[in-house]
Amino acid sequence: MPESVLEAIRHGQWDFEPSEVNVEEYNCTAALPGSTEKITALAARAEEGLPLWHPADRRSFDDSEDAFK
Repeated sequence: MPESVLEAIRHGQWDFEPSEVNVEEYNCTAALPGSTEKITALAARAEEGLPLWHPADRRSFDDSEDAFK
């Protein structure tokens, strides 16, 4: 059984669904969306078999409470 989406793709398993992971088990990032830092964080999560998105990740340049409405 593959442990990450990348491993599943290498094995031709296109319907792979990763196990659910508690958000407390991996870190959020303050990197701006689209930045090299954010892409690096997403790539690391994919390689580790973690969800790409963390609910506390920065979503916009203006990361105030109003930006999330």
